[in-house]
Amino acid sequence: MLTDPIADMLTRIRNAVRIKADKVDIPASKMKLEIAKILKEEGFIRAYKILKYKKQGILRLNLKYIDNESIITGLKRVSKPGRRVYVGSREIPKVMGGVGIAILTTSKGIMTDKACRRNKVGGEVICYIW
Repeated sequence: MLTDPIADMLTRIRNAVRIKADKVDIPASKMKLEIAKILKEEGFIRAYKILKYKKQGILRLNLKYIDNESIITGLKRVSKPGRRVYVGSREIPKVMGGVGIAILTTSKGIMTDKACRRNKVGGEVICYIW
């Protein structure tokens, strides 16, 4: 059993980017699927799909590279099980001066920092990706 499955997902992506892997497999969950959707929409990964395997399933992410350099240069887990980080709609941070994204879980679902500002909603900051 994992204590922090989101941190595990980010670590798997980080490790796959370092070895320049084409894809990375992660145990699936609804939250991880929503994060994968955001990564696809923002252009950080090429594609994602769920592979059926026993009960849980596996989330496969196809990583994106340009000139043999990864689009993802950094990932950081912000809110952890031991320390939750919540922000209001006016305190949502800009990642790398607006180049990266912050992923937040809100009352309206999992959203990027830009979508949260547009909808004027705050929430728990899950991670930063740049």
